[in-house]
This record gives sequence, C-alpha cells and structure tokens, in this order.
Amino acid sequence: MAGTKNGGAKAALTNKKKHGADFYARIGAMGGKKGRTGGFAANPELARIAGAKGGRISRRGKKAATQTNVVAIPVTQDTTQDDAQLVA
Repeated sequence: MAGTKNGGAKAALTNKKKHGADFYARIGAMGGKKGRTGGFAANPELARIAGAKGGRISRRGKKAATQTNVVAIPVTQDTTQDDAQLVA
C-alpha cells in the first residue's frame, strides 16, 4: 500500500516498533543539528539590508493608478433615481 494514508500509517507503526517510540523525534533532531547556515533569524540587521537590496532591484513596475469607469446615464422623464442607481 505504498503512497496511501493507510500505507503511511503502517510504515510509521513499523518504524516505531523497530527503532523505538521516539524514532521520528530522533531523526528530526539529527537533521536540525546538521544545519550550519544560521539564517536571517541569527542576524536581523543582515535581513534588513538584504531586503532593501532586493527592493531596489525589483523587476516589478510601480503601481499604476487605477482608473474608474464613469457611465453617463441620460436622464429623461421616465428615469427615476432608483433606475440610475441600478445602472451604476
């Protein structure tokens, strides 16, 4: 049953029986200890500088002003205010 929810549950049960109840905690801890980068959490000032650089070289254009379309409604004797609101 590889690739199904039931198959995954069976595999997890087998791994826990073979390697102990804390199997997934141990392999997760191993992966976490191997990390060597530190990332931006270790140096917020570096994150600020990098974000500013990225913003300066952004390929996105400036936000264009939005245009609203105004529809002219000819007012006749038969047109009421309610009709004008429905068209708008």
